Amino acid sequence: MERQFETGTVRASAREVPEIRPFRVSLLGRFSLSDERGLDVPLANGVQRLLALLALRDRVVHRASVAGVLWPDVTESHAHASLRSALARTPDAVRSVLSVSASELALVHEVEVDVRDALALAQRLLDGVAPAPPDDVGTDAIELLSNDLLPGWLDEWVVSEAEEWRQLRLHALEALADRLIAASRFSDAAGAAMAAVKAEPLRESAHAALIRVHLAESNQSEALRQFERYRSLLRSELGIEPTARISELIDI
Repeated sequence: MERQFETGTVRASAREVPEIRPFRVSLLGRFSLSDERGLDVPLANGVQRLLALLALRDRVVHRASVAGVLWPDVTESHAHASLRSALARTPDAVRSVLSVSASELALVHEVEVDVRDALALAQRLLDGVAPAPPDDVGTDAIELLSNDLLPGWLDEWVVSEAEEWRQLRLHALEALADRLIAASRFSDAAGAAMAAVKAEPLRESAHAALIRVHLAESNQSEALRQFERYRSLLRSELGIEPTARISELIDI
């Protein structure tokens, strides 16, 4: 049976769906949909939220689920009307990024999603067995792992995803720092560790990663200064002392 697709009030058979163009959805640092030239495509707020949700789900989702998640504080009929409105307001030029049926929604597979790439990168870096590909261990990886997911978006479905990503990227940055230390790439290792510290200034393992970088370079004074900065921060913010684990690092 030929599957029917719908975008707003426009219907077309599957073979009439416009040719897919290389769009990219970005959720890290800020939301954007960019075209094949790398230019941002202006989108209404409702369309942005719809694309962001589908990008995060990364699978086919029932329309009822999408409507309920995006418009949780209104009636079911109102939520479905809002979803139809968002679909209708999707610019013609980018409708090809959506696979839409009477009951389901998804981003087409050809659409690139930055957080999809970042999640895969983080998992590879955290794999303690497999060696990381050369492209995974460098400044591009640090940049990709240095951004929060949809900062400033306060929807419940975003907040939970953002926190999960934050924890994963912090672990990945620390793992990246250790991999760079092993490769004697100390400048890049320091960059990865400092990105983790910037993301969570009170995180002990991030400061420990930066201290390990300094020690690997035989910069004992830098390691000690970093420890003292961390200890001062802990005392002023939480009234506690560093653990024995990080203290042992600077027992030199």
